[in-house]
Amino acid sequence: MYLSRFLSLHALWVTVSSVMQHYPSVWGHYDVCKTQIYTEEGKVWDYMACQPEARDMIKYVKVTLDPPDITCGDPPETFCAMGNPYMCNNECDASTQELAHPPELMFDLEGRHPSTFWQSTTWKDYPKPLHVNITLSWNKTIELTDNIVITFESGRPDQMILEKSLDYGRTWQPYQYYATDCLDAFHMDPKSVRDLSQHTVLEIICTEEYSTGYMTNSKIIHFEIKDRFAFFAGPRLHNMASLYGQLDTTKKLRDFFTITDLRIRLLRPATGEIYVDEQHLARYFYAISDIRVYGR
Repeated sequence: MYLSRFLSLHALWVTVSSVMQHYPSVWGHYDVCKTQIYTEEGKVWDYMACQPEARDMIKYVKVTLDPPDITCGDPPETFCAMGNPYMCNNECDASTQELAHPPELMFDLEGRHPSTFWQSTTWKDYPKPLHVNITLSWNKTIELTDNIVITFESGRPDQMILEKSLDYGRTWQPYQYYATDCLDAFHMDPKSVRDLSQHTVLEIICTEEYSTGYMTNSKIIHFEIKDRFAFFAGPRLHNMASLYGQLDTTKKLRDFFTITDLRIRLLRPATGEIYVDEQHLARYFYAISDIRVYGR
């Protein structure tokens, strides 16, 4: 069942009266609503696609980690400070609340000090790859309305893939590749969303924009939904009717912005250099303090 089938006023219609009528689904994918608006000629009926307000979908998510024992703290281990990779006296201990970093801390309310975060084990088995799959499942079909934002408490990974599913995790397809060196990691030339257009908006790209190491002001990774919307709705998203028209008539485009599940594939932790320091493997791990997914 599509979440977009629930009725609500769209946020763009700020000058509407309290009178609203709903009509059957006669405009394809979207239900049709009519609303009284005020113009110079007085009250008139205007027609639009019924859209529920976007909401924070993380409130309804189920998270799964693979491997399931990849979270640090069992057994307890020490790791290096994120701001100083050579200060390695921090401890992760699952049996102590103040020292534990379980998966639910990827989604808790921020603003507390210190910030809370999920953390993986360190790269103690180097050179075996430190791979982690984080799967977010909703058991619903969701239309994305804003950028997917992942905030790392550690350095952003050197290599990562964001994947999506439209069939509740049975099959997966890439959404975007992230790497410090796209050509070396994924045999792809680096691109950004700014390099795309209406005609190439469905292209799967690899970006180097979000793959730096230990930098306190560089913790966030985006999947840019709004920048892709802008190819149809304009740079400030003023023409949403044009976007909805495209989504309603182009199934591939609509499917691109629709998910049932997301998977974050962490393939190589932030190293900050070309070579891994095998004498200080406690420097290398993944830590995520926040994930944001908005949709309807």
